[in-house]
This record gives sequence, C-alpha cells and structure tokens, in this order.
Amino acid sequence: MTQVARPPAEAGQRRGLAARVSLGRIFTPPSSEFVLIASTALLLTVFGIIMVISATSATESGVMDTAIKQAMFAAVGIPLMFLVSRLPIAFLKKMAWPALILATMLQLLVFVPGIGVENDGNRNWINVAGFSLQPSEFLKLAIALWVAYVLLRKRVLLGIWHHVFIPVIPVSLLAIGTVMAGHDLGTVMVLVLILLGCLFFAGVKLRLFIIPVLLGVVGVIALAVLSPDRMRRISAVCTDMTNYENDCYQSIHAVWGMANGGIFGLGLGNSQEKYGWLPAAANDFIFAIVGEELGLIGCLVVLGLFTFFAVGAFHIMRKTTDPFIRVAAGGITVWILGQALINIGVVIGVFPVLGVPLPFMSQGGTALLAVLLACGVLLAFARTIPASSRGKVTR
Repeated sequence: MTQVARPPAEAGQRRGLAARVSLGRIFTPPSSEFVLIASTALLLTVFGIIMVISATSATESGVMDTAIKQAMFAAVGIPLMFLVSRLPIAFLKKMAWPALILATMLQLLVFVPGIGVENDGNRNWINVAGFSLQPSEFLKLAIALWVAYVLLRKRVLLGIWHHVFIPVIPVSLLAIGTVMAGHDLGTVMVLVLILLGCLFFAGVKLRLFIIPVLLGVVGVIALAVLSPDRMRRISAVCTDMTNYENDCYQSIHAVWGMANGGIFGLGLGNSQEKYGWLPAAANDFIFAIVGEELGLIGCLVVLGLFTFFAVGAFHIMRKTTDPFIRVAAGGITVWILGQALINIGVVIGVFPVLGVPLPFMSQGGTALLAVLLACGVLLAFARTIPASSRGKVTR
C-alpha cells in the first residue's frame, strides 16, 4: 500500500495557524505574580489619589487642581505600565544603556538656568510646559536596568573584584553624582540602595560589598555634612517638645495625627493635621494622614498591599532562569520597598526627615509615573515565568 504525500499547506492556512497561535498566547492566563503586582499597583495608585484629594482639601489652592494633575499622571502611567509589560526582554536589555544616558542627561537639566528649580535647598526639579518634573525618579529605573545588563554580560566573572566594580561603580557614581550635586540626600540614598540591591541579587560575594557600601556611606555623610541645614535636621531629637518650633514640627504633628486616629480613624476627610499643622501632608507625610483618617486599619491595609507586591516580585526572582530578570527585578523591588520603608520610618519617627515620598501614594506625578513604569517592567518579567512554575497541574 503506497502513501500519498499530503499536499503542502497553503499560505492562507499557515497564516491562519499563526494567528491562532498568537491569539492563544494573548489569552493565556497571566501568572499569579503578574496578578499580584498589577492589582497591588492599581489599588495603591487609586488609594493614593483618594488620600491626596483628602490631604489637599484644606489647602488654599483647592483640591481639584492637585487631584486632576495626580489623576492625569495616573491616567498616563497605568496604560504605559501595561504597554511596557508587553515588551520583550531582549528589547529591555537593548534599552539599558540608552535609558541610563537619557535619564542622566535629563537629570543634568536641573542645573540649566530657567529650567531647573530649587526647593528647600534641593535642586532636583525642572519645569516643562507648566509641569514640575523630577528627573531623578526615572534615573532609579534606568540604573536598575543598566546594572542588571552589565552584570549579565559579566556573570561568569563576578568572583573577580575589578570585573564587578568596572564599569558598574564608576558609571553608577557618575549618575548618582548628578543627583548628589543637587543636594537631594533622600534620592541619593534610594539610588545607592538600588545599586547594592542589584549587586546582591547578582550573587556578588559579600566581601566585595565592602567597597560599594563604604563609598555609599561616605557619599551620604558628605552630602549631610556639606549642608548645615540638612545636618541640623538629621541630628534633631524629636522625642520631646524642646525642638517643636524648629526641625521637629512636622515629625511631632505626624505622630500626633497617627495617635489621634486610633484603630479605626477619624473618617476619610476628617483629618485635623492637614489644616496647616502638617505642611507636607500630601507629599512625604501622607502616611500620617492615612493613620489619622483611617486609623491602624488603614495603615495595615497599606502595609498589606506592599507585602503582596513584595511576594509577587520575589516570586519572579525565585522562579526566573534569566540572570538579567533576577537582578533588575531585585533592584526595582529594593527601590520600591526600601523607599516605602524609609518614608514610613520618617512618619513614625524612626528616621529623620529625608524627603522621600511614599511610592504610588504621595503627591507627585513624576514619582507615580516612574513607579508605574517600573511595575510594567516587573509585569514583563512575570510573563516570562515558565508555565511549569505557575502552579499548574501537568499530565
């Protein structure tokens, strides 16, 4: 019995098969890590807009202008987050160098007369088309991607100190130096955390951390010592009322606000501290307004959302087989969680006032946009997790 050869498939049939395969990939259920990160990012963003509206409702400028600006950045950032989540990992690797160069050039604009803006001794903002932007927020994501890309190419040489440090340390210090020149201590600390986080998740030996840690500590101390105003605020003791009228004013009122909220809070919109007692109520001290209006329950909800975010991010690092994903995800996670811990620590009086916003929630469109873009990168990483690692039952 002879076999009859099957005629070759027509071009239309091949295109139809390719289309069905593409549709199958599009409608593949997302991983649990994707759902955790996306849902917590959206919930924290919406929660943040509500709290910004509440915190600014007592200001003379009115609530609508601030709320509209924050909502506009969220309306741009959320679609961008899901757009970035569709980018291939190879493209993100190729964009590492251009992103760092572009972010550094953008940061240098703060020193251009007529564009750069100085506030409270920090020169870290630019005015563009009526909007105030903070370029250093984009530098955080750029450094995480760039360090991950460089360490990926040197992954077999990470036991040799000069391959770990060159070009990572000199280039990173150059980029961070542009922020240090603007005297923004809080952002410098976060950038150093991102760098150390990337080195840690790359598997660099702990003994090689000594030099980067020492350089980071020296840089932070130098930035503090060179500014008498900043040094005074850092060394201020706020455990009593002796410095109430000066450097401890906001810190003391933040603690009073949270204490006044109790377990269940005074109710949304009923904060007393936002009426001039807490000048940065919508920015660095928004967590105090959460505690006052929504009480311990509201604070636990915020902490719980950040915990779920951390679970999703760390699962990506644990399940991935790509060193670039592990290192970049580690840097982004250290950035968002570390910044959240610093901000909350400032509010409850553990740390001095450092000017670090609460991710997703503090007023500031650039910070919100940068964090949502970083979440988009994490979502792109979550899409690459092998199906066998998603908890599916295989036959």
